[in-house]
Formats: sequence, structure tokens, C-alpha cells
Amino acid sequence: MASALQSQPARVALAHDWLVGYRGGEGVLDCLARMVRGEYRAGGLYTLFDDGRALTPAIDDVVHRVSALNRVPMAKRARRWLLPVYHIGVAHLSSMLAADDARERVDLLVSTSSAAVHAIRPPRDVAHLCYCHSPPRYLWHLGEQYSGGLMGLGLRVCSPVLRRLDARGAARVTRYVANSTHTREMIRRFYGRDASVVFPPVRTEYFTARSGVTDAALSDAERRTLDELDRWSMERGGRYLLCAGALEPYKKTDLAMEAATRAGRPLVVAGSGSQRERLADAAAGSELIRMLGRVSDAMLRALYQRAGALLFPQLEDFGIIALEAQACGTPVVALGRGGALDSVRDGVTGVHFAEQRVADLAEAILRCEGLRVDPGACRANAERFSECVFMDAMRDEIARTLA
Repeated sequence: MASALQSQPARVALAHDWLVGYRGGEGVLDCLARMVRGEYRAGGLYTLFDDGRALTPAIDDVVHRVSALNRVPMAKRARRWLLPVYHIGVAHLSSMLAADDARERVDLLVSTSSAAVHAIRPPRDVAHLCYCHSPPRYLWHLGEQYSGGLMGLGLRVCSPVLRRLDARGAARVTRYVANSTHTREMIRRFYGRDASVVFPPVRTEYFTARSGVTDAALSDAERRTLDELDRWSMERGGRYLLCAGALEPYKKTDLAMEAATRAGRPLVVAGSGSQRERLADAAAGSELIRMLGRVSDAMLRALYQRAGALLFPQLEDFGIIALEAQACGTPVVALGRGGALDSVRDGVTGVHFAEQRVADLAEAILRCEGLRVDPGACRANAERFSECVFMDAMRDEIARTLA
């Protein structure tokens, strides 16, 4: 009987900060959920907030265990206001995990985190492997970009205590895996911990170069928008530049807009977030900027395929969109710091610029145009970060942690 039990696959529980939409972090979670479902025995998925929307079949298939913070009125839409009590939600998740482990043994906890859930307390003798997208930016290294308004005032008051709680939680992690060399340095700097590096998965089978065949996944309205954007950009001298992703302060979309305007190049902005209204006001009346709001995956792929370059002006821990664009054969103009040093090959798949200044980015836009980047080189670079590469590396990390 004992040998039969020992031969069972490990039971693996997952933890993720919140389930309120699909972005790069959820892409990582989806790959891990598929691995757990196919190769291990699945425990629960522990999360601070869950708005109930469908994300992916693998994520949706795992039993969701959600903290009591989710029951606070408007919590899922206004979760940032609950930052000072995230640790209470994490403590509740820790209690649920302990109770679940008492009913059926958990062999390993794997968390994916850029906020608070890495601080979850695993049951006794249960290892915790954390895939870290970043130590919380608003606490450790980008706090000044979240300093405005009432929320910023609260953050400044609470940060010293929250940093101590965050560091205490980090000490409970058995092993860290960083999503980039930049994040590895942040983990070492803020937590005093070493980490291996496994780059996030890029959906290179989905994001591909334009085939010449109309994408059946596009709606009629999306096709009309694309045709109109093509005409609009050609009237202004060539293929448009693209800026895509969450419209949050650290993403520096305003810098991209100002630099494209200075360079005299049309820019399409795709995405939504807390800065959308402010950026829309700034773009109002401009003949060189079009804002689309949130777009579907099919529309994003089509935008990548048609863009002259992706602008990536933010200091990013990794930045999957830079590789999605390259998978479509599109070069990237990126700040030469952070995750872009891993993902964008300067002079080969795009260009780096030195400082987050309008003049630097505008000059880099023109330099990228003159580079004549080979789309095949962009595609080959992106394939180094495929889902298969990620899963192989994470299997090794899981095996080491279980050992």
C-alpha cells in the first residue's frame, strides 16, 4: 500500500493574486494549470479576488478558493483600495489551504505573484515555489508613480508597515523563480533571496506573421476598423506605430504618444486602465493618435501584424507584449532596461533607447525605421520563449522543489 501511495503524482495547489481578467500573468497561470491537470494531482487555486468571469479552460477547471476580501462590496472593481488589508486576505487563504491539506495532503504549493499572494503560509512540511513577476511595484520600486490623490496618500502612510509584512511573507517561500534577470535582481535586493530565471510563456502558435488570409476570428466591425486604420496611417506616411497593454502610470503611454507626435508618425493605442480618460483627453484633436480601448486577442494579433513597430517605453519586469509583437514579425522600440534587455535584441529585433524622455524615444523610432529589421529574426527570437520551453523549465523547477 505504501509503495502504491508513493507512486502517485504529487498533489499541487496553485495560488494567484486575483482572477479579474486575462493578461500576461494569467498566461503563466494557464500554462501551470494545464501542467498540473495533465501531470500531477490538482489541489485548489487560491486567490484574493475572483470576479467569476471565464478565463481559460484550464484555469476555470481548477476549484477556486477565494479570500473573504472578495465579499467586500465593490471589492473586485476597487481592489486597489483594499491594499492595506491584503495581508488579512492572505491569512484567510492560508487557513483555507491548511484545512484543505488536513483533508487531503498537499505536496507542493506553486504561486504566481506580483502583489501579495506569495506571502501565503503553506502547511507544515509543504514546499512553496513562487513564480515571481515582480516584488510589489507600489511598495518597493515604483511607488512614486502611484503617489497621486487619496490612494497615493494612503500608500505613503501604509508603505513602511506593508513592506515589513511583505518581506516577512517572502521569507516563507521555499524557492523563488523570477520571470526575468531584472526581477531576479529585485528579489535579491528587496528580499535577500536568490532566484532562478524562467521566462514567461509566449503564445507563439497564436501570434504569427500575417498570412494574407482574412482572419476568421475578426468581427466585421474589427475588419472595418483595421481597414480604416490602414488608410489613415498610409495617408500620414506609412504603417502606424502601436502601443498596447494596460493604461497604467508606469506603462508610460503618454511618453509614447508625445514621442510619436514629435517624430510625426501615426500611433494606435490599444488597451484600457486607470489612465484611459486622461490619455484620451491628451489625444483629443490629434491627427496622429487613435485610441481603440480594450481589444480582442484576434484584433491585437492583427494590429501587431500591421504595425511598423511596437513602442515599449515602460520599465517592465519582463513584458510579454514585446515578444507577441516579435512573434508576428514586428520590431520593438524599447527602453533599454529591465525585461527588454532579455526580450529585445538591440539592432536585430528592434532598438533600445536610454532614458524615458520624449527626445530619446522619438529618435529611437526613426532609428528603428532605418534599421530594416528582418521579420524572420523577430520570429526566431520570440520562439525562444514559447510555451513548450516554459513548461520544460517549470517541470525542472517543480522537481527540484519537491526534492
